[in-house]
Amino acid sequence: MARTSVLSTRVLLICAAIGVATGILGGIAGWVTPLLLASPLLFLYGLVLGSHVLPGIIAQEVLRLPFVALITHVFAALIASAFNPAWSLRFIGTALLFGLIQEGVAALTRYRSWGAWRFFVSALLIGVVVAVAVFFAANLAVLPLWAQLLYLTISVLGPVAWTAVGLAIGSSLRKAGVARR
Repeated sequence: MARTSVLSTRVLLICAAIGVATGILGGIAGWVTPLLLASPLLFLYGLVLGSHVLPGIIAQEVLRLPFVALITHVFAALIASAFNPAWSLRFIGTALLFGLIQEGVAALTRYRSWGAWRFFVSALLIGVVVAVAVFFAANLAVLPLWAQLLYLTISVLGPVAWTAVGLAIGSSLRKAGVARR
């Protein structure tokens, strides 16, 4: 008797479809990023970067299975890379980081707890990591204090806001029957 795999063809195709849709958004975010960083509104970067939480959030909300966040993030990164090939390694690195954080939080609950709180915990972790990393990488300490605080707040809350959007999309897809076996 053949063993049923958790990552069936159906699951992988759903991950790929979510990855394509969110990868297009990631590609658009990749186009916006240099313009934003060169503008006086660079403190909004955390909101743009926060959009990259969507692949894993939607996949986990729809499928509620191990590894779907990571797989969907990789699909999304490959699609986003088609929009901006020069940023391929950034897209893939972000996908791995965000996907592993989302999978890690789900693994801590042994993939049994799918309440909204769990998704928001991963969003806050991602927000803090992004806020601190970009703050130092972009030398945002040269900005006025109000801009630094605004950047940190937006960078932490950006992934939280996008997580709420992702949960709404994932819930709608689940209600529409995408996860039905």
